[in-house]
Amino acid sequence: MFTLKNNLKLTNNISLTHFALLMSLLNFLFFHLPFYNFVFNKVDYKSLDGIILIVSLVVIMLVANFFVFYLFFFLSRFVGKFLLALFFIINAIAVYFINTYGVMIDESMIGNILNTNYAESSSFFSIKLIIYIILLGIIPAIYIIKIKIINVTLKRFSITSSLTLLFMLILAYANASNWLWIDKNSKTLGALAMPWSYTVNTSLFYIHKYKKNEKEILLPNATIKDNKKSVVVLVIGESARSQNFSLYGYKKNTNPLLSKTPNLFHFNATSCATYTTAGVKCILEYANTDDLYEILPNYLYRNNVEVIWRTTNWGEPPVHIKNYQSREALMPDCKGDGCNYDEILLTGLKEQILASKKNKILIVLHTSTSHGPTYSKKYPSQFETFKPVCNSVELGNCSSTELINAYDNTIVYTDYILSKVIEDLKQLKEYNSAMIFVSDHGESLGEKNLFMHGVPISIAPKEQYEIPFIVWLSDSSKQLKPNKMLSQNNVFHSVLNFLSIQSPVYNEDMNIFK
Repeated sequence: MFTLKNNLKLTNNISLTHFALLMSLLNFLFFHLPFYNFVFNKVDYKSLDGIILIVSLVVIMLVANFFVFYLFFFLSRFVGKFLLALFFIINAIAVYFINTYGVMIDESMIGNILNTNYAESSSFFSIKLIIYIILLGIIPAIYIIKIKIINVTLKRFSITSSLTLLFMLILAYANASNWLWIDKNSKTLGALAMPWSYTVNTSLFYIHKYKKNEKEILLPNATIKDNKKSVVVLVIGESARSQNFSLYGYKKNTNPLLSKTPNLFHFNATSCATYTTAGVKCILEYANTDDLYEILPNYLYRNNVEVIWRTTNWGEPPVHIKNYQSREALMPDCKGDGCNYDEILLTGLKEQILASKKNKILIVLHTSTSHGPTYSKKYPSQFETFKPVCNSVELGNCSSTELINAYDNTIVYTDYILSKVIEDLKQLKEYNSAMIFVSDHGESLGEKNLFMHGVPISIAPKEQYEIPFIVWLSDSSKQLKPNKMLSQNNVFHSVLNFLSIQSPVYNEDMNIFK
């Protein structure tokens, strides 16, 4: 009996060195398959150099994590247990999204996560996610919390730490010939290494955010050149990629209404980024910059233009205007099934324009129509033109046909919303009217095993940055230049031109109108 109790007691104790090694090994086995999949796809693993690089990355991953975990637990077992348990749970969530959607946990993705809301985050819920969290996160976390760790002396800690650091330096020096490859792929490698992808990039996100100006840099004052009544409706699309619009040659008729609309033009365009916050900022700013300059609605509102912002989305820069209307603000006056979708943005729109006492009006409609993964829930049932559709949040479990059908139905619904905007504008006979539709970024639908968006723009596939830029004009209002390739920054200067706003920051080369 005494021996049995002692054996049981022994199984609940582990030395700090062995524990740090065990945690490093589990962290490696559970969470680094995407990391090494990337490495295997990028190096010649049959060559000697390739084998050396792969083995070196495995060893350095194990040793580096061992060293950090060893340090944490030597300094404080309580803090070490808390952090490591938290790491395993967050690692499980991160690897689920990497495996399921092909995302990269880089600084821009951290920005997406920190700028999301409950409606978007809850749409990713699935049984598979819960399984990941329980098996790879919670169960190891329980073990970490309950295990009794035998600490080491300061002398033993110093010797082990010194030898570990020396070993890492020797290994780094031995791989001098591979430094160029590692540097070239450092962003991707860093985005897939757990838990350092989100810990380091979260720190970088807040450091860079702090360094940026928190307050808008005001632009020079503008003047209104005439009294002609003019209105622009700027529709900011969400995750709409141009290749799925039949206007751009797509084989399926996803634009049955716009394709029959007179005075409608479409242009090839690219986004500044592959995620909402940066994409919307780029649409609204006068130039693509890291600084926070006064955005279009704030600028025009400050210079005596009527500005109305309606949104079912999020992620825009700070909007400082009087008429900012969310879905909740629009709901009391909305009637019908369309109120549960982006059609709510059109509620009383024409009447609000007519009620304005100003001659120059900008309306911004920030939609969410094509945001995944729940594409099939983004449109009313009567717009389910293409069947069967994907109803799962785990997009890789759907067939390519089902996934693309669901996404294409969101484009059909976008087509309907834009045509409704145009119909409202047509009835404003006293106004020169224009509608501009431009998306914040594109979307991956399984190409190259990627889903949704957020891949860094430097390595992003074209599906994530080739976007629609669609313009409608009322009769006798304006003519368009023979524009070939546009960017999101064309919006700012084109709106100024259409509304006859004179400004020192206006750039004629970025204006799409004659």
